[in-house]
Amino acid sequence: VQLVESGGGLVQAGGSLRLSCAASGNIFSISAMGWYRQAPGNLRELVAHITTGGTTTYADSVKGRFTISGDNAKNTVYLQMNSLKPEDTAVYYCADRVGSNNWRYWGQGTQVTVSS
Repeated sequence: VQLVESGGGLVQAGGSLRLSCAASGNIFSISAMGWYRQAPGNLRELVAHITTGGTTTYADSVKGRFTISGDNAKNTVYLQMNSLKPEDTAVYYCADRVGSNNWRYWGQGTQVTVSS
């Protein structure tokens, strides 16, 4: 499976960005897709994920501001990020999951920078 992210950039606090993650290859065993982020000096954290059945889960820090969605026809997952805060600044990674908790392949990451 190959995962390619796009859509990062620089935005002012309160602004919005939409990240995309296009999946290709042997995607049939995927049970969910997720977005992680990692800021300098921090551990990588799960921001949101969506199962193949459409169930979504969010980190408390982004609830009400971020929305994850998927387009099965395009094998693409999106992360709509609104009301961005400086603390959202990080490299955002897309990942696929097989089974209940095996996050397997990762994209190359896309930088999101939120200025105050």
